[in-house]
Amino acid sequence: MVVQSQTVDPPLLIMSTAKTLLAELAAEKCVPLKGRENAATPEQAQAWLAALPEWHLGPDGADIRKEFRFPDFVRALAFVNALGYVAERENHHPDLELGWGRVLVRFSTHDVGGLSRNDFVCAAKTETLHSS
Repeated sequence: MVVQSQTVDPPLLIMSTAKTLLAELAAEKCVPLKGRENAATPEQAQAWLAALPEWHLGPDGADIRKEFRFPDFVRALAFVNALGYVAERENHHPDLELGWGRVLVRFSTHDVGGLSRNDFVCAAKTETLHSS
């Protein structure tokens, strides 16, 4: 019997890995963090960011952000309210900017002076909320 090895296209493997990491992050709970020693390293931030579609670093690299689009104001507002519930449950709150048909979401961890894993956990939860 001859066994053929299957190869996986590298872009598909990367996409699969990103989806897995997104699901893992979304399943986590935020934990209280204080002090610079709990800040994400640039390498960690880039790895986690790769799992979050269309999220990017803010201009100073101290936050992650994404703008979500909606067909009207009411749906944008409903998203903000639902995200507020998630933020309260996680005790990790984003900066939100609401406009007609759009919501800008920014996460950072002020107690560590930049980014922490909590920001990426909540960004993943935000993605899950938006896709539901």
